[in-house]
Formats: sequence, C-alpha cells, structure tokens
Amino acid sequence: MSDDFPGWHGTTIIGVRKGGKVVIAGDGQVSLGQTVIKGTARKVRRLSPGGYEVIAGFAGSTADAFTLLERLEKKLEATPGQLARASVELAKDWRTDKYLQKLEAMLIVSDGKDLLVITGAGDVLEPEHDVTAIGSGGNFALAAGRALMDTDIDAEAIARRAMAIASDICVYTNGKLTVETLEA
Repeated sequence: MSDDFPGWHGTTIIGVRKGGKVVIAGDGQVSLGQTVIKGTARKVRRLSPGGYEVIAGFAGSTADAFTLLERLEKKLEATPGQLARASVELAKDWRTDKYLQKLEAMLIVSDGKDLLVITGAGDVLEPEHDVTAIGSGGNFALAAGRALMDTDIDAEAIARRAMAIASDICVYTNGKLTVETLEA
C-alpha cells in the first residue's frame, strides 16, 4: 500500500467468535483526511452466495472493498461451503493480479465457523484468540476485545463494548455500529 493512502483513517471493524456465534461489527464513520464525510456507512455486510451465509467487514477504500466482496462471492459460488478455500483463492488473485494488486482494503469474513482476515499481501489469517480487528481503531478494539473474552458476556456484547472503547480513543471511529451475527 502506498504511504499516502488515507483509507485506514475512517473505520474500525472487529470480529469475535465465542459461545457458538461469530459477530462482526463495524463503525459508520467515513473520513477524508481530517473531515468526517459520513457517519452512518455500512461497512459490515451479509453475503449469501448460493444460500451459503457469510458476513464480511471491510476497512480501506470502499470501492476497492466492494470489488473484493464481489470477487469473494464468486469464489464462494465456485467452492460452496468452503470459506477458507475461497478466501485463499481470493488472496492469491489479489496478490498476483495486476488490477487487484492496486486495491487498498482489508476484510474480516466469517461463515459462523471460521473467522478470517484477508489482506492484499496474500494473507489469510485466523485469529489465535478468537478476536480480530482491522482499521484505524483496530488495535484499540482488538485489545479491548481480548480483555473481554475471559468474561461471561457473549460475542455481541464483547464486540459492542470493544467498539465503544475504540470509538472513545480513535478519532476516525464513531459509535454508530453495524453488527452482524452468525451461529456456528
């Protein structure tokens, strides 16, 4: 990614897997430089290629993320029920295709069982502690989420609390959340 890429300043996405559920939550703020352009964007989406449900959250350029989500849907249609395989195929294309290499975004995806981060560097990563986060406030949300995993609260409450903490710290993150849940 280029050093002048401003896209990371404008979102926080968290994924939490606990108690047979996976939750992906994202804030609604879109910023351009130091200006808030929109406060109610939906950066977490539900995909249903061939009836197979997947939730995905994205950080980075919106147009690039939508391109990647469309490609992921095609990969899922080609490999029904195999999120990890479809994600690896997307990451390979993203890393090797000259057009896709220019895309500047990251994805957190889940089918209720797997929880993965997909990057343009060709990575498909599964979080070690059942919590992952991306975007400008991602490290704040990740730290909060990991701290909350040992409590009795469920996956959605962890995601919501972690996002609240991130939005209190990161000026590029707000508290207007989109939250999607899938059962394992």
